[in-house]
This record gives sequence, C-alpha cells and structure tokens, in this order.
Amino acid sequence: MPFITIAGQQLHYQTRGNGFPVLLGHSFLWDSAMWQPQIEALSQSYQVIAPDLWGHGRSGRMPENTRNFGDLAAQASELLNALGIEQCAMIGLSLGGMWGSELALREPKRVKALVIMDSDRGAEPAATLAQYLQMVDTIESLGQIPAPMIDAIAPLYFRRGAPLDSELIVSYKRALASFSADQLRQSIVPLGRLFMKRADEVAKLSALDAATTLIMCGELDIPRPPAETIRMAETIGCKHVLVPEAGHISCLENPSFVNRELLGWLDKHVGANA
Repeated sequence: MPFITIAGQQLHYQTRGNGFPVLLGHSFLWDSAMWQPQIEALSQSYQVIAPDLWGHGRSGRMPENTRNFGDLAAQASELLNALGIEQCAMIGLSLGGMWGSELALREPKRVKALVIMDSDRGAEPAATLAQYLQMVDTIESLGQIPAPMIDAIAPLYFRRGAPLDSELIVSYKRALASFSADQLRQSIVPLGRLFMKRADEVAKLSALDAATTLIMCGELDIPRPPAETIRMAETIGCKHVLVPEAGHISCLENPSFVNRELLGWLDKHVGANA
C-alpha cells in the first residue's frame, strides 16, 4: 500500500479502481478501513482514494504546522497533486467531513461533488467540549486510552441501543486499545483539540454549490445529531438524507443504504453520464 511524504511525514493511503476519482476522509479515532464497504462498492465504477489521517492507521505523526481544517485540506490537496488528480468527488465523515468541506470551499473547481456525513461545522456544544477535552488531557497524561474511557467512547460511534457485545463494537474497542503512546501524544491528542475547539463556521458553507452538495447523517447519531445536519443543509440549500438504523459511523452500520445513496449521487454528478 502506498505512502506519500507531506511536510516531512509519511501519509498512508489506499487506492482502488478506475474512473473519476473519489477521495474519502474518515472519522477521528478510525482509519481508512472504516470505508471498506464503500471502497468495495464505489471502486467498481470509480477510482477511490482513502488516506489514513495522521497518527491513524499506518500514517506517520501529524506535521507540527497542522493547526486547522485548512491545513488538513491543504495536505489532502498535496496528495491529489502527487496523484495527478485535477478534479475529484469528496466524501468525508465526521472529522473527514470537516476538512473535506474546507477543501471544497477552498478549491471549488477541484471538488466537483461533495458529501458530508455525520459531521458539523458548528462549534462543539459547551458540555460535550468540556467532556472531550478532559478525555484528551487524560489520554495525553497516561499515553493510552484507559479501559473505562474506551467503554465510554466506543458506544458514541454507534446507534443508540446498539448491543455492546456486537463484533463491530468489540473490535472497535480493541482498536482503541492498540494506539501507541506516540500516536496518541503526537497526533491523536492535537488532532482532537484541533477539531473539538473549532469555531462555528456553518455560515461559510453557504458558499458551497447546493446542487452538488449532499449531507448525510445516521438517524441515531449521538455526537452529531440530525439537527446539525439539517442546519447545515438549510444554510447551503442542499439535499440531506438520514441513514436509518445507523449512528455516527453510518457507513458501517447501514452500508447497503449508504452505498446506494453514494453511488446514485456520484453517478448523477460525476459519472460517465453526468
């Protein structure tokens, strides 16, 4: 699997298929494997590029000059440049939707179609901000995600009422426990603070092209509830879709529904007959 050097650090990415390029941005505390059902489905008709965010998967540490969504978007742009990709579709979930929407705002001619999933460009509510910042402070201090915190974090990524003994949740808990102290301190903690302390920038999304922007959200998403999706969609004037029986990682909890929506959207806006 290929790597590219950006700002002196090794960024790992997957690429699969041929056709119009589709860039995927994954959630915080996940990696590009989160997109496996979509990579399998979309790569039948499109070239799919799925990078691992800094400190996640097989990517190296976050470059020291990475301070905001614009920096993350610029790094994604460097990846596209290195691959010779002038235009692409962007699909980002959670943190991936935050920097992905920034990429679309900064390079509207490059991003021909945009899908923002289970994400928000509004400020983190005060109550959850305090809770999340306390978590990253603890992680930084310990150099690990302690077991009680893993038990608290994991359910946030899945639909309300999801069985805690499901293979999806159990395997995710194992993944959280596997982060090294260096990954956590050099990348996960600073990335967490970067997006947790974000300003309310929903208003700037009005500059996006409503006709080529789609917003999706699991109808049972806990950290990014549908009300946030609806607010962004109303600001942009674009279509929004709620994913049934899915929480924050909607692409894994209801992949068949998500794949149908994404393929229909891509075929309409960037496919051979678009």
